[in-house]
Amino acid sequence: MSNSLVNMFRIEELRKRILYTFLMLVIFRLGTYIPIPGIDPEVLKLYFLSQSNSSSIGLTEYLNFFAGGAFSNFSVFMLGIMPYISTQIILQLLMLVVPSLKKLNEDAEGRKKVQKYTRYGTIVVTAIQSYVVTVYAKSIPNVMTIGIVPFTLIAILSVTTGTMFLVWIGDQITQKGLGNGISLLIFAGIVARIPDAMIQLWRSVQQGTLNPIVVLVVLVMFAGVVALVVCEQRGQRKIPVQYAKRVVGRKMYGSQNTYIPFRINPSGVIPVIFSSALLSFPVQIASSLGPEVRWLQAVADWLDPQGAPYLIIYTLLIIAFAFFYTQVSLNPVEMAKQIRENGGSVPGVRSEKLEEYLSKVLNRIVLPGSLFLAFIALIPTVVQKFFNFPTSVAMLLGGTSLIIMVGVDLDTMSQIDGILKMHHHDGISTKGKIKARNL
Repeated sequence: MSNSLVNMFRIEELRKRILYTFLMLVIFRLGTYIPIPGIDPEVLKLYFLSQSNSSSIGLTEYLNFFAGGAFSNFSVFMLGIMPYISTQIILQLLMLVVPSLKKLNEDAEGRKKVQKYTRYGTIVVTAIQSYVVTVYAKSIPNVMTIGIVPFTLIAILSVTTGTMFLVWIGDQITQKGLGNGISLLIFAGIVARIPDAMIQLWRSVQQGTLNPIVVLVVLVMFAGVVALVVCEQRGQRKIPVQYAKRVVGRKMYGSQNTYIPFRINPSGVIPVIFSSALLSFPVQIASSLGPEVRWLQAVADWLDPQGAPYLIIYTLLIIAFAFFYTQVSLNPVEMAKQIRENGGSVPGVRSEKLEEYLSKVLNRIVLPGSLFLAFIALIPTVVQKFFNFPTSVAMLLGGTSLIIMVGVDLDTMSQIDGILKMHHHDGISTKGKIKARNL
C-alpha cells in the first residue's frame, strides 16, 4: 500500500491529475464561504444559530448536506450541483416520451447537443431556485443590506453563475482530473461536513445528552454498514457467454468462453443522487414560499425530510430510478442483439429467448439492490429517532452520504489503480481488481 502511494506521485500523469483535482476541490470549498452580495454574514450567522433548536433546521441541514454548508452561508455556491442533476433527470424522462430526443442521444454529436440542452435547462432551474432563495432571505430580519429589487437581481445572477461555474469545474475534473467531477463535488461537500459533525457529537457527549456507550454502539454499526455497502457495490452476477468459431475478414477466430458481469447494483449511487435532487427542488420552493402562501406551507410541512411521507416518496423514487437507469444503461434487447451478431450464446438459453432471460436476471438483481439502497438511505432517520443523535451527525453516519462516499471512493480508486497498472506498477489493491461504479 505504501509503495502504491509513492508510485502515485512518481508517475507524472497521475501526479498532475491528483493535483489538478485537489486544486479544483479547493476552489469549490473556498467558494462556499463567499456570500451573495447584499447579505450581512453576521446577521445570517446569528439567525441560523437561533434556529438551531427549531423544526426548520431540518430543511437547512438537508440543503447544507448537498451544498457542503454553502446554503447556510448564502454562498454563490449555495445550490450546489443539484440544479444540474435535476435537469439531467428531466431530460432522461423526456427521452422516454420524445423519440427524437432519444435518437439524438444515440451518437456522439447528438450527445453533445443533449449536454448543451442540459446546461441551458440548468440555467432555467437555477434561476427559479435562486429567486426562491431571495424570498427566503426576505423572511430573515435585517439580513439584506440593499433593497429587495437589486438584491433579487444580484442573487439570481450570482447563484446562477456560481452553479454553472460548478458544472464547469465538474467537467474539468472529469476530463483532466480523477473520477467523476460532478460526483466528486458532492463527495467533497459531504466530507467537509465531517469535522463539524464530530465536534457536535463530542459536545453532546460532554453535555450528557448522549451516552458514550450508545455512541460507541452506533459507530460499530456504522463500520458494519460500510462493510455491507462495499460488498454490495463490488458484488457481481456473471452470465456465461460462449462464442463459436467465426471468420472476420481473412482471419479465423476460435471459440471463446467469457461472461457478462452484471453488478448487484448496476446503477451505483445514481438513484440516491437523483431522488435527493428531485425532492430537494419542491422542498426548497415550498419551504421558502410557505410563509406567504398557505397551501405551500402545508406542502412544506408534509414534505418534512424527517417525516413519513417524505421517506416513503424517497424510498419509492430510489427503487424507480434504480430500475429506470438500469434499463437505460444496460439495454437487454441491445445486449442480446450484439451477442447474436457476434455468434455468441448463453448456455441453456434459446437464442430467441435471450432478451427475456437477460431482462429477468437484471430485474432479479436490481430489486434487492434498490431495496438495499433504500434501507441504507433511511438509516439517518433511524439513528436520529431511536438514539437521539444530532441531525448533522446522523446524516453522515449512513444514508445518502455513506452510499455516495463509498461509491465515489471506489470509482476514484479504480481509476488510480488502472493508471498505476498501465505504467507497470502494482495497483492499490493486491487482491483482485477494484471495480468502478456507474456514477
